[in-house]
Amino acid sequence: MNRFICVHGHFYQPPRENPWIEEIEQQDSAHPYHDWNKRIHAECYGPNACSRILDRELNITNIVNNYAKINFDFGPTLLSWMERHEPETYEAILEADRESCKNFSGHGAAIAQCYNHMIMPLANARDKRTQVVWGIRDFESRFGRKPEGMWLPETAVDLETLEILVERGILFTVLAPNQAKAVHRLKDKTWKDVSGTKVDPKRPYLCHLPSGKTISVFFYDGNVSHDVAFAGLLKNGEEFARRLTSCFVERREAQLVNIATDGETYGHHHGFGNMALSYCLYQIEKNPAVTLTVYGEFLEKFPPVYEAEILERSAWSCSHGVDRWRKHCGCHTGGKPGWNQEWRSPLREALDWVRDQMVPVFESQLAAYVKDPWLARDDYIEVILDRSRGNTEKFLDRHARKELFPGDKIQALKLLEMQRQAMLMYTSCGWFFDEISGIETVQIMQYAKRAMDLCREVGGPDLEGQFLEYLQKAVSNIPEYGNGAKIYEKFVKPSAVGLVRLGGHYALSALFESAGEEPESYNFTVTQQICERDQQADRKMAVGRLKAVSDITWEEKELMYAVFHLGIVDIIGGVAEYTDEKQYLLMQKDLRELFARRDIDGLRGALGNYFGPEISSLWNLFKDEQMKVLYRVLESTLSEIEKSMRQITEYHEPIIQVIKQLKMPLPKIIANTVVAMVDKDLLEVLGNDPVDFRRLEELVAEVKEWGLGIDHVTLGVVVRHRVNALMESWQASPDEIRPMETVEAILRSIKPLSFDLDLWEAQNIYFYVGNRILPELRDRRDAGDEQARQSLDVLEKVGDYLHVKIP
Repeated sequence: MNRFICVHGHFYQPPRENPWIEEIEQQDSAHPYHDWNKRIHAECYGPNACSRILDRELNITNIVNNYAKINFDFGPTLLSWMERHEPETYEAILEADRESCKNFSGHGAAIAQCYNHMIMPLANARDKRTQVVWGIRDFESRFGRKPEGMWLPETAVDLETLEILVERGILFTVLAPNQAKAVHRLKDKTWKDVSGTKVDPKRPYLCHLPSGKTISVFFYDGNVSHDVAFAGLLKNGEEFARRLTSCFVERREAQLVNIATDGETYGHHHGFGNMALSYCLYQIEKNPAVTLTVYGEFLEKFPPVYEAEILERSAWSCSHGVDRWRKHCGCHTGGKPGWNQEWRSPLREALDWVRDQMVPVFESQLAAYVKDPWLARDDYIEVILDRSRGNTEKFLDRHARKELFPGDKIQALKLLEMQRQAMLMYTSCGWFFDEISGIETVQIMQYAKRAMDLCREVGGPDLEGQFLEYLQKAVSNIPEYGNGAKIYEKFVKPSAVGLVRLGGHYALSALFESAGEEPESYNFTVTQQICERDQQADRKMAVGRLKAVSDITWEEKELMYAVFHLGIVDIIGGVAEYTDEKQYLLMQKDLRELFARRDIDGLRGALGNYFGPEISSLWNLFKDEQMKVLYRVLESTLSEIEKSMRQITEYHEPIIQVIKQLKMPLPKIIANTVVAMVDKDLLEVLGNDPVDFRRLEELVAEVKEWGLGIDHVTLGVVVRHRVNALMESWQASPDEIRPMETVEAILRSIKPLSFDLDLWEAQNIYFYVGNRILPELRDRRDAGDEQARQSLDVLEKVGDYLHVKIP
């Protein structure tokens, strides 16, 4: 057997967390999901952990974990997010690697990735080293083993980076075919030019480094990889498998057909691409002439007999080397006609300047607390992986040159965080796309601001002014945005959060929380020390004190606040450091009296006197909390609007009935009103417990009769959540059939609407639980058990709706 196939998936999304609160805020462009990580997880990461094999009738006959059968790498920052927000998929990925070790001679499917997708040839030597160290340590902490290979962001490579990989024990990396310059057989010293993708990708190559050390390199098959990503090869899993097996040639030497694409290709970029991949792998496993493998296994069995010289400072997604991440080279993702990427150069110049200005601050100040600042930075990954006080204390003890007092620890942690943010600001996506105002570029500017804020807080220079001068040269393609400096002022600065603003957010949020609820405090610990409330009709207030502590830097402040809801969206307040009890009591007394007298002008003036000109409002809340509060304060308004719309509809019911009898289309203004009411009623009925199925069927019939364009997206989300909850209830107690009766009734009732439902979580539960209990139920039914017959009837109907077939 000498024919092997390896499919590699590079799974990565840039870190998207607000740098001050370490959580992703609402991203409207990811609708109907909260953010892009959530959306891509639902379309790709989750489905690949439980992908489907279909029969000819398109019923699910098997569910497989694709990750266990391919080679893959996951971005450390993405896995960190997934561990917190999608733990089931996260565990499935780790389990896939464990399973692959059993199937591939002890070699796991996972390889490491540089920490935050920095373009390595454009980084300085220190950042390259830390990126590799952090990527390896993150991998070890998750997968429980050392990585054999490491994926370089965008496969961007230079010899210095390869030297660092080898120093850290990495055996191989994967490059694009256009990154090979020349090759020769080790026994033959005659070099052959293979530039321009002429390299043979079916074998590994040895790359000799200036130090005398070596690293192995795999070049993936560029043609097949391209067709998977861009030419529709994922439309048919069987054809996909046929294409891979057709790449072999007649020779005795072992051959590896290997491809590499963005992992998001399998489900996000191409809907149901994960299923095409599953069926492709299934077909390959059935084929006795070929064998699935991973890079590590193939390398051990068939060490390189050829040497390759790489093309320095090259990458897989830029035909101009690595210019895509530093200048207007012509590579883009298809922006509007006339757009350019001239903004890339001044943006990189600005970040390089900030990075270099912070180096002497970091070195000189941290040296007062630790023995080796740069060694401490490399080891700081241990804190990033576990922010608990005890673990951070151990880290500080390990590196301290003397006893550190509380203020010393805060200063040291701020300096280390400054460096973390300084590396995050080089995340490659900031340059990849077409426009400087895009969310990825705004994100890296947020990291830059966070780093500059920390630099200033530790006593370093204020770098923001000159940074903005650089950004003024980065001209936006959108005239109203002007340039990078204006974009920074508009989108970056409002995201910044200090302890005082966090306190204001907490206080404003608390004004609207229900009893027993705690406002979100993100990566801060907030302790309410005193809170006094008052309410008059539709107006309410809260005055109090709290203590806010950063879980990242351990900085803390005691704050006093006063917040008021004066009607609809008139929400005001103030927050400041608490310094004097007499001042606090006087503030409390004055504001209470003004609130009781309904002296709004006096209240605003007093807030200015006690808290200064920075008065808090709804806009001081973080985006998610803004939306939550806005919906709460608008409940009565929305209720009034709905009541009016229903009255209008009822008043005009006779004419609506005439239109219906004449089979005429509803006038647009009436149709919009009817659609709004039907949408509201559908969501309300599906949210009630128990579901009123008679009313649900009436609403569905009305939609069909009028041909109403209802909100299928929101309805689909609500149906999915309700069905998933019922399926989880059944999973916990499979003998209890009532949840499945409700699922069957919901899916039967909405079936006439004929819209696509994403029910993969429900399908998973049905498949795994069904395989366990349906055979026994069938045996009991065949033996004359009437209860088993009734239960089986419900379950098999649900299986039909979910398109899952249990043999």
